[in-house]
Amino acid sequence: MSEAQTVTDSPGIARELTAFQQNILTILGEGPRYGLAIKRELETYYDSEVNHGRLYPNLDDLVEMDLVEKSELDKRTNQYALTDEGYQVVLDQLGWMFNKLVTSDKRAADLEELIDQNR
Repeated sequence: MSEAQTVTDSPGIARELTAFQQNILTILGEGPRYGLAIKRELETYYDSEVNHGRLYPNLDDLVEMDLVEKSELDKRTNQYALTDEGYQVVLDQLGWMFNKLVTSDKRAADLEELIDQNR
């Protein structure tokens, strides 16, 4: 099976992640963030408070899976960044979703328009 087929036919490791973990990876796709910045982004998305006890264990799990890299900004603050593997997981998930969603030229055009709006 070619690499392109793998990306569109299966979400790979993404299927093992929770939606919350996938959202963390997506946020980190914009660039590195410290924990509280990730927390604020998630709270905006969910329109509710995100508990530290939920965020940091999930970040630690993503670090353990080598999808996120953790570094120290200062003695109290850690920064998190998407690894190349984490980026590939996001792409695999998007590829799988696109494969399921694009069932016509109209739908493909809708997605192309969405991509153009976010460039």
